[in-house]
Amino acid sequence: MKNNLLYKAALLLLTGSMASCSSSDANVGTEASVVTEPMENPKVLVFSKTSGFYHESIPDGIAAFQKLGQENGFTVDTTKNATVFVQDSLKQYDAVVFLSTTGDVLDSAQQVGFEQYIKNGGGFMGIHAATDTEYEWPWYNRLVGAYFESHPEQQKAIVRVQDKSHPSTSHLPEAWERFDEWYNFKDINPEVNVLAKLDETTYKGGKNGDNHPIIWFHEFDGGRAFYTAGGHTSESYTEPLFVQHLLGGVKYVLGEKGEAISTVSTK
Repeated sequence: MKNNLLYKAALLLLTGSMASCSSSDANVGTEASVVTEPMENPKVLVFSKTSGFYHESIPDGIAAFQKLGQENGFTVDTTKNATVFVQDSLKQYDAVVFLSTTGDVLDSAQQVGFEQYIKNGGGFMGIHAATDTEYEWPWYNRLVGAYFESHPEQQKAIVRVQDKSHPSTSHLPEAWERFDEWYNFKDINPEVNVLAKLDETTYKGGKNGDNHPIIWFHEFDGGRAFYTAGGHTSESYTEPLFVQHLLGGVKYVLGEKGEAISTVSTK
């Protein structure tokens, strides 16, 4: 009887030990099966439809964005077709760039689609004539930050950088002299964060006075928006400081996905 009890006790100890080993092995297997998915490359849509003035520099701007994408790890699609502005199509993009768009470029349904895209966290970047766009759409005015009013002849001017903590301006000199077509603005959204102002004492034809914003950004309606008024000329898109400025703007509107993008590689 005593031997039988000892046998049962030994059997119970052995069974518990095997169960413990089995549980440990199962945990190792579970941990080994966990795989971290790599973050997909950001995807940017460059939109360049015009219903008004057509800027001959648009193809140069498109080429510059394609080159930036290749060198800095983000995908660039380009289109002049507004039918992409529906939720099913837009949701594949992390940011949309309005590259010198002009006039009425989206119909009412496309406007709704774009508003929903921004509300879902999409990024928006406007370049040059993006402010010469959609004058009858108040939501767009607040998004882009202002409307174009007029411009003098193309000439050199000094851009006074106010904030160098932003990726689009961190590399710029405080007094940035360059040649471009300098816009005067109306209906400026007071809630935008101004990164740089135009010094009207350094050129002829300015109409905004001492407070002449020329580069700005803000968070708006669930998304992020950035605007730069430069980019009228074809030469802008091979100008190293300006191209790096564009890359910094892309990085901002991409949000978390923009953190992995370099703001140095602009060969």
